[in-house]
Formats: sequence, structure tokens, C-alpha cells
Amino acid sequence: MRSLPWTALNLGRKLKFHQLQVFDRVLETGSLVRAANETGLTQPAVSKIVHELEACFEGPLFVRSNRGMQPTELGELLGHRVKSLMAELRYLTDEVNAFSAGTSGHVIVGTLISAAADLLPRTIAMLKERTPGVLVTVREATTAQLFPALASGDLDIVVGRLPERSLPVANAFALTHEILFNESLSVIGGKRHWTHLPERVPLAELREGAWILPVPESPSRLAAERLFHDAGLALPEDVVESLSVLTNIGLMLETPRVALMPRAAAAPFVESGLLRVLADTMSGSFGDVGYSLRADKSPSPACARFVACLREVCGLKP
Repeated sequence: MRSLPWTALNLGRKLKFHQLQVFDRVLETGSLVRAANETGLTQPAVSKIVHELEACFEGPLFVRSNRGMQPTELGELLGHRVKSLMAELRYLTDEVNAFSAGTSGHVIVGTLISAAADLLPRTIAMLKERTPGVLVTVREATTAQLFPALASGDLDIVVGRLPERSLPVANAFALTHEILFNESLSVIGGKRHWTHLPERVPLAELREGAWILPVPESPSRLAAERLFHDAGLALPEDVVESLSVLTNIGLMLETPRVALMPRAAAAPFVESGLLRVLADTMSGSFGDVGYSLRADKSPSPACARFVACLREVCGLKP
């Protein structure tokens, strides 16, 4: 064991940045083989680098399990800081490339159901038309998963329904939240299952059927619960909980199950004839849709271009 604590200077001399890059890939993929493929190394070379890091920090960083390479407590501690370092490296790469040519970069977008079906595709299409060299990576998850990833630098921006300011998740991280528009909910069903009904159906009549609702930890679940509460109705009893746009649409196409969807997210599928609106809710029932960024870091050039396109799609000034 080391008799003296590390200093930043000593640790900087001991570590090689490439070792941390390899460690980050093992942590992210949970596999020595996949990490080797992503870094262009052999599996023995990746394994050697992990062992070198373990010798440096005098403790195991991973344990093998049936789920792959799982980080130890020390590995998680190191991983939290390494993710921030990798984010800074991406920012540096983007800034150097943007300075040289202004047409390259990488933006990693976290998204929620409220943006995945309409707003985000239109934004990405505009960005790629203007700057084809920008790589866009999209990750869909819940707010509880996306905000920590944004705060650590693993994501560049989160687009979707903004949590209410009174909720803990809205203030748990150093983030800024920008509103793009106020959205309403619609009750949506597969068109072929609901052709026999009038143009609009009271919510009370639909409540007795089969439903899809957001998962409980999602801020959009609060909007759904408030909708039924304000109508003097209990939540439906036959419920599937899901935030997956593809799963929800697949269920509605195959069965007469209905879902609450943001009006803009449902619009492309309604216009294509796959889904139909069964009931509208009061204006603003879904809440504010917008984007979130780190408060302590300016966006990379690629992310700034993405934000400009996002605002333009919504009819706002960049």
C-alpha cells in the first residue's frame, strides 16, 4: 500500500490518457472484447491496460459476472471522473475541428417521448442538411437517467418535457432549462380499432378500457395522473407502463389499447393514418417542452449548432 497520498502532479505523471480512454470503453460496454474492437486494440492489450490501472490504484476496478465486466466501488469512483474527462476531450476535439473547418463535431442528445417522434427528427434533419459532417447520437431514457448523464458530461443536451421546478430532479444538478413551447396531451389509439367511434370520445368512456401510461418515475406520469384527477376519475385499471414510442405505437396498432401522447409527438402518426385522436385535453396539460444544458459548461460547437436548429424548428430565434 502507498504510504503517502497521491498528488495531482504525481498521478498525472503515472497515468496515461489512453489508459483512461480504454477504461472508459470497458466501463461503457461491460466487455473486454467490445472495448478492444472500439479502441482498435487486441483483447490482451485491453486486459493489460486494466491491470496496469488496478496496479496504479492498488485495487480491483472490475469483477467478472454473467452480465460482463462490472465495476467495483473503486471502479465506479474512477469511472465518474473519467466520464467527465472523456466529455472534455470530446469538447476539445469539437472545438479544434470547428476552428479548422466548422463542419464537424459530435453531439450526444438525450431525449424523452415528448421529443422523440417529431421535434427531434426535424431538428436532426435540419442539422444534417446544413452540416453533414456532424455526428448525432441519440439516447432515449427517463429524466431520472438523463439528467445525471447530462451533468456528468456523458450527454451534451436533453430534449423533451421539462420537469416542474418544484420537483427535486429539476434542481438536483447544475443545469439550465429552456422552454420551447407549451404542449397538450391527446388520447391516441390505433385507427383501425376505433373507426366506429365519433370524432371525439369523453375521457370517462375511455377510462374503462386498456391503457398505456408513462412509467411512475417519469415527470410526464404526473401530467397523466393530474388529467384523470381533474376529471374526477381514478386511473385506469388495465395499464401498461412504457415510455418507448415504438412499443406504444406497436401496442396501439395491434390492440385497442389507448395512450396519452403529446399532441406534437402523435401528429406524424395521425397524419399517416396509423393512429387517430380519440380525445383532446385542455391546453398545456402536458407541460413545457424544451431543452436542458449544463450550467457550468458552454455547449460545444456541434451542440450549439444543434440548439440553433432546435429553436428554428420551433419558430424561435437562435
